[in-house]
Amino acid sequence: MMVFAVVALIALLVVLIAWGKVPPFLAFLVVSLAGALAFGMPLDKIAKSLERGVGDMLGGLTAIICLGAMFGRAIADSGAAQTIARTLIGWVGLSLIVLAMAVTGLIVGIPLFYSVGFVVMIPLIFSVANRAALPPVYVGLPLLCGLSVAHGYLPPHPSPAALVSLFGASTGLTLGYGLVAAVAALLVGGPLLTLALSRARLLPAGGPSPDSPFAAAPVEEADPPGALNSFVTALAPVALIAATTILTTVLKPSPVRDVVAFVGQPAVVLTICLIYATLSLGVLRGVPFQAQMQRYGDSLKDVASILLILAGAGALKQVFVDSGVSDAIGGWLGALPLHPLVLGWLIAMVIRVALGSATIAGLTAAGLLAPVVASGHVDPNLMVLAIGAGSLMFSHVNDPGFWLFKEYFNLSLKETLLSWTVMESVVGVVGLVCVLGLSLVL
Repeated sequence: MMVFAVVALIALLVVLIAWGKVPPFLAFLVVSLAGALAFGMPLDKIAKSLERGVGDMLGGLTAIICLGAMFGRAIADSGAAQTIARTLIGWVGLSLIVLAMAVTGLIVGIPLFYSVGFVVMIPLIFSVANRAALPPVYVGLPLLCGLSVAHGYLPPHPSPAALVSLFGASTGLTLGYGLVAAVAALLVGGPLLTLALSRARLLPAGGPSPDSPFAAAPVEEADPPGALNSFVTALAPVALIAATTILTTVLKPSPVRDVVAFVGQPAVVLTICLIYATLSLGVLRGVPFQAQMQRYGDSLKDVASILLILAGAGALKQVFVDSGVSDAIGGWLGALPLHPLVLGWLIAMVIRVALGSATIAGLTAAGLLAPVVASGHVDPNLMVLAIGAGSLMFSHVNDPGFWLFKEYFNLSLKETLLSWTVMESVVGVVGLVCVLGLSLVL
């Protein structure tokens, strides 16, 4: 009976968001209240449970997400993202253009939120396609695949970062394992899929309409940062997290190890990297400090909706925990004849197909699977990735990313399904295969 109640609550969440267009934060709160009443929680405990859920979720993530948004803004506004793309294309030439664009998408996608990276890189995609006389989708699909895998698999992006916190996973290990899965998914879902679709003549030409602002070449930066500066700054968070994780593992308990562990905390890493980016991409290149701070302030407006979604998901998770439903559901899910990682992938996929949002799919699935992870029968770092892979599956008409791709590339609905939707699904399947493979060797 309790399982059916949880299914009904998830269905209610889907209806409110997908059909009623209720803001996700409000939808989560309504479903949380309905669940608390349905599960018989004492009335005087409900408000406290909601407050605790919101506070626990945002407490460790607000700084990470806000710092990540500001760091990404520094990469985007300085022209570093475009420099990275042009450098990689220059290294490999037009013969390997799809590989260069895929690597660009992954590197740029690490510091940039998906929607920001999409808008920043679209003009460059059309510019490269025009110069190389190639279909824009042929050039753009691998790059956007790179942005997508970074968004789904790698902290400090919102959903992976939240799942790391919920499952008590390690940011460094999740990032390391995530890079393995992301690279494999990127190679298959980016260059290989693009070449296969092209040879099968299923890849649409696409391209902006004559009155589109993207029909012309993008305006070049007057003084873009150099390639070394751009690469070092963009990859600094990954390098610092990886280095501190390795050192923490090999060093014996000591004051030095404590300092390394402190520096390796995601919020500290991003603070250090943001200060470095402010200097390397701004102050030392003559950009007024006040102008940079204004951009950082503007970037925080972009994360308000993300933080509210996280807050609402935290409230629902806490209701499941405080009512005892979470343990009961965890026991039931753990008894199913499915590998826990496959189960996490499936649940995230179903919610993704129903709602369209990868972030909401990941967070909702995590709330249901937290007891399974807590039981110790599955590596929490791999569960983060399995859910991330499922949350990318089968993007279609209820996903804003689907429409961004369709409209920017001027495609039909069928063409978008054959390119964008197929790419996202391939990425999700390959990601699951990689995670299952990692589970066999770890």
